[in-house]
Amino acid sequence: MYVTSIALIWLQIWISMAQLQQGGPDEKEKTTALKDLLSRIDLDELMKKDEPPLEFPDTLEGFEYAFNEKGQLRHIKSGEPFIFNYREDLHRWNQKRYEALGEIITKYVYELLEEECHLKKVYIPVDTAESEPRSFIFMSEDAMTNPDKLMVLIHGSGVVRAGQWARRLIINEDLDSGTQIPYIKRAIEEGYGVIVLNPNENYIEVEKTKAQAQPSSDSSDEPAEKRERKDKIQKDTKKRRDFYEKYRNPQKEKETLQLYIRENGSPEEHAIYVWDHFIFRSAAESVFFVAHSYGGLAFVELMIQREAEVKNKVTAVALTDSVHNVWHQEAGKTIREWMRENCCNWVSSSEPVDTSVESMLPDCPRVSAGMQSR
Repeated sequence: MYVTSIALIWLQIWISMAQLQQGGPDEKEKTTALKDLLSRIDLDELMKKDEPPLEFPDTLEGFEYAFNEKGQLRHIKSGEPFIFNYREDLHRWNQKRYEALGEIITKYVYELLEEECHLKKVYIPVDTAESEPRSFIFMSEDAMTNPDKLMVLIHGSGVVRAGQWARRLIINEDLDSGTQIPYIKRAIEEGYGVIVLNPNENYIEVEKTKAQAQPSSDSSDEPAEKRERKDKIQKDTKKRRDFYEKYRNPQKEKETLQLYIRENGSPEEHAIYVWDHFIFRSAAESVFFVAHSYGGLAFVELMIQREAEVKNKVTAVALTDSVHNVWHQEAGKTIREWMRENCCNWVSSSEPVDTSVESMLPDCPRVSAGMQSR
């Protein structure tokens, strides 16, 4: 029996109760009996039989997967690609399994950045205390000292972290498609220093204490009767919500508190922080950016906040499917003119690569990346 079948049973019971409540005394007695029956059912035990525990391996080997010589994720025994629907009719469990694998892959890519690309992890904020939340970026050994050129990579939004373009492509295609590693290796071969940003690492999560999980009490000067009525409504609402949550999510996950990283609480803040403390201070005469999706928006925001410095330091910007918007971000005329001369946005298109693609925005040229969005 799966969750969907139990859902139908419970729905039928609730419909029956609703119908009985509209009838006379006999029907109301039946309603009371149904409620008594429901109270005797151990919902936790019932649901545990439907959904396996949300406990997953913490290594690729534990998942019985590995990357082959082509950088493709394959099952160790069968050689098959990753299967999302590992268990039928258990979408939430399958999704949690996918997310757990994704976290392992993030750590795996970090290892590749250090071991294969020879980048070093640098923690930020640079003056962070030991107990303070912190993030990190990756840099080549010569990132700050290379006198000629520096390459800066910024990924998009979502679950991706430093060194990744798309988790889905890493899992379903290969490492070359989904990570920044080919870009980094080629940049190093051609004499660039490299800095890899980590704009989605904005906070750490800690488990809430019981006191933090409790809703704050209402200290308003409302009349006692009104406050009691409001409390009753809130309790009834909470009771219904808890009942639904208990049914929908029997393995209730721990409540967490997000502690934001100082001066890096958003991708935009992160880009400005790394610019101020690393990129602008680097010895490179020419800085080049490669920014994907939301990374393009973060770059435009950086330019709005540090226009003169960016114009003085940055030579060219390669955007890929950038979601920036010069109107919404209120980029001035001088910024738009600079972008037209120094930026190019490669977008998903069926047209041959580098074919001009029309744009409604007066900022930078848009050309075909020679492929449809994947």
